[in-house]
Amino acid sequence: MFNKKTLLKAESRKKIRKRIRKKIRGTAERPRVFVFKSNRYLYTQAVDDSTGTILAAASSAEKGYREKKKKTKNLEASKTVGELIAKRLIKKKIEIIVFDRGAYPYHGRVKALAEAMRKEGLIF
Repeated sequence: MFNKKTLLKAESRKKIRKRIRKKIRGTAERPRVFVFKSNRYLYTQAVDDSTGTILAAASSAEKGYREKKKKTKNLEASKTVGELIAKRLIKKKIEIIVFDRGAYPYHGRVKALAEAMRKEGLIF
């Protein structure tokens, strides 16, 4: 019973992610910022889908982040990661992005991350 339930959940996440990725593509001028949440950390990457390269990345698992903050999976951590990725993208002269929430609802940590990126000056 338990195994079937987890497989159904994983399959539904794959369908949601595939449906979203059909509509969203990143370019060098307007990269796709992807969000991944694990049970412990939050990861973001800015990806150029035309060449398949990662332009910038930030996470709550970085050594520099963990030295400053102890908590890695709360709203404050999400805001800090959003500020980090935004600063790194602006440093590379990228101000307009496409936000890819993955299979996660736009709520909680994902929403806090997006709002922090907007506050730093990214447009999406």
